[in-house]
Amino acid sequence: GLPDNEPSPLGDIVVCASVVQDESAAQGKAVPDHWAHMLVHGALHLLGYDHVSEVDAEAMEALEIEILAAHGVGNPYKAAAKNC
Repeated sequence: GLPDNEPSPLGDIVVCASVVQDESAAQGKAVPDHWAHMLVHGALHLLGYDHVSEVDAEAMEALEIEILAAHGVGNPYKAAAKNC
């Protein structure tokens, strides 16, 4: 029932908060940064991107890195430095 002049929604993004929390800890990432990554990743899926093939995965990851960097979030695919 949206008005005719309103754009149609692309879909939903569902993120499990406890998984984001656990992954953030396991990967040594800041929780807000991991949330940002999951939301960007989900939005790109809604726009038709996927990571089925290596070529598609590289393109999607590059776009994620670019979008996140524009918002002050570091590369989510770069291994976090561990303090030993």
